Order: sequence, then C-alpha cells, then structure tokens
Amino acid sequence: MSGPLKGIKVIELAQIMAGPTCGMLLADMGADVIKVEKLPGGDDTRSYSEPSIAGESAAFMMLNRNKRGIAVNLKTPGGLEVVKKLLADADVVTENYRKGTLEKLGLGYDVLEKLNPRLVYCAVSGYGRTGPYADKGGFDLIAQGFAGLMSITGEPGGPPMKSGTSIADINAGVFAALGIVSALHARATTGRGQIVETSLMEAAIQQTYWQSAIYFATGVSPGPSGSAHLLTAPYQAFPTADGWVNVGGANQANWERIVKVIGRPELADDARFKTNGDRMRNLAALTPMVAERMKTRPSAEWLAAFEAAGVPAGPVNKIGDMLEDPQVAAREMVVEVDHAKAGRMKTLGLPLKFSDTPGEVRRGAPTLGQHTREVLADLGYSATEMDQLIASGAVAA
Repeated sequence: MSGPLKGIKVIELAQIMAGPTCGMLLADMGADVIKVEKLPGGDDTRSYSEPSIAGESAAFMMLNRNKRGIAVNLKTPGGLEVVKKLLADADVVTENYRKGTLEKLGLGYDVLEKLNPRLVYCAVSGYGRTGPYADKGGFDLIAQGFAGLMSITGEPGGPPMKSGTSIADINAGVFAALGIVSALHARATTGRGQIVETSLMEAAIQQTYWQSAIYFATGVSPGPSGSAHLLTAPYQAFPTADGWVNVGGANQANWERIVKVIGRPELADDARFKTNGDRMRNLAALTPMVAERMKTRPSAEWLAAFEAAGVPAGPVNKIGDMLEDPQVAAREMVVEVDHAKAGRMKTLGLPLKFSDTPGEVRRGAPTLGQHTREVLADLGYSATEMDQLIASGAVAA
C-alpha cells in the first residue's frame, strides 16, 4: 500500500453510502480499511442488484474498492470477540448505526476507549448524537428535504426536487474523512483518540452557504433558480442550436465580454444591465435576450468563441460524455481495477493528488467474506479456530 495514510488501520462498521464513502477515501489514501459486514446479507448496498457486473452490485463495488472484507454476526459471542480484537489495535472505527445500537452490543465508545485509548471513533448519523432528533434514523432524501435543499433545487414554480446525486450522504462521508484525519493529527500530540461525529443533516445544511446568507440578511427564504446563480448574472445554462452551454458571467469584465461574443454589445450600456445588481433585478428580461442569441449557433462554436474571449463557459455533459472526456482521463478520474468476480472493471479515480505520497486504487471491492480468513489469521486465529467460527455462524468466508 502507498499513500499518506499508509500504516493506519480502519475498521468500517458502516454501510450503504456515507460511511463507506468515508472508508473508500481513507483506503484510497493508503489506510488498511477492513470492512466488517453484517450477517446475514452483508452491506445493504449489495441488494442494489441492478445494474450488476457478473452478479455483483455495481453500486456496492463503486464505494467499497480498496477495502478488505470480513463477514461477521455481531449477535454471536464469537463474532463480537472478533470485532473487539480488530478494534484493540485499530486506529479508527467508523459506524452509522442508530444511537444506542453498538452500546447494547458492548461496542460503545465508553467500552472501546478503555480497550484502545488511541482509537478515533467516527459516528455518522441522521441528525447527530445530541438534540431532540438524535434517535431518528437518517436517509439522504429526508436530509435534503429537512435542510431546505429540495426547496431551492429545480426550476422556479416547480415542485420540490432533490439533487441528482446523494449529496447529503456523500458530503457526510467527506466530512467524516476530514474529521478522522484531523483527529489523527491531534492524536499525534495528545496520544489519545476521541469521538468524531457528523450527520446527514449537517452535511446537507453545509451546502446552503449562499441561501442561508440571503436568509440571514433579508429574512426571506430563497427559492429555486434553475441553473442560474443566486447572486450574479448571467451565470447559468443556456440552450444552443444543438444542446446546452453554461456561461459564467461572474464579474463585470466577463459580462462585457459576453455581450460582445453574442453580438449584443449595446446591452453593456443598457441601464437595466449596467451593474451586477441591475442585472439581478432585471434577470427576467436579461435571460431571454441572451438565450435568443445562444440558440443561433451550436454548442461547439459558442464554446470556442467564449474561450477565445476569456469568458468562463463549458458544456452541459451527460454522465457518459463526462466519463469519456480527455481531461477526465488526463486527471486519472477513470481507472481500472481487478475484482474477484467481475474481473477487470472501471471505477472512479482519486479526486486528491499528492506529489510525494500518492494514493491509488489497488483492488476491487471485496465479495462477501472474501478476506475473513486472512483477517482472522492477522488476529492470530488458527485454521481450526477459523473453521469453528464459520461453523457456528459467527463469521462467513
């Protein structure tokens, strides 16, 4: 293994998306992440069976590459003992159980802190571990609605709409990883671990910086604005003769360049559009004027013209277009990895690059219990003891 987190041992008790996203990021950066899957069934994402590759869930494989996998029944004495042995010398544990679940199993932080004082315990929940909603479960859709994201997504006048991606889940996973590496840094000084926690609610709320700023300043809750920016214009997607193009008029200089490129230089002197404040107040008049001109030429021509003029602009890609783009390839954001059943397959690359300690995609996601014997051997279990654990249903291999 390589990467800045080489030598860090992480036990992942989390499943679905937020926790596994955190674990994947840590594993990509070199940590030895051991994914502990429940028995029976394993991570619930395994049931997201379509689409699949060779019978393996594509969703599960995306979020769990670079990890070793062990399948354990925590409701058995043998399974519980295995997990405690894993945690005894671990650096990090991640979990997203409902509040109180691990405490009932004897794996709460009060127990683990005594077992391993250096352990960084990361909990991802729906609403956080304190407050009136601490006992509620968490789901991305529910968090997006709670945080107001669905009220600001979509076109004006349209129904509430969630983000096209699981933004609360993914953002919570990123926050969890950031919290963990921060706690590891603190441990280097204090010698002690600590609890790190975040929630889907907080991860979703964090996405409302601009909208919350508007509310704090005006007392008015902003609504959806489609692709348009809340604070500057023109900054949105416009239809072209053959598709859509994003145009970023993020400052006065760009606005003056845009009107020249689209062949409407007189708009720069129009009193309605002189300043950004004017343009925002008269956006309903401005947008169709720009859109009318944009529809006259294909996207490629507009992109070339905007680039030549120094105007921020870009295509509105489909996912497939993005994945096939040469810049994406140049940044190694699409890579190949070997999977035990699916064979050679593509996955997303690392969004972080390090000059001296690069991370890497080393292995595909584990099949259920793929590394159980290997991990048990690391813990000192004999072959006979492993067979007994398997026979009792405490683990699966």
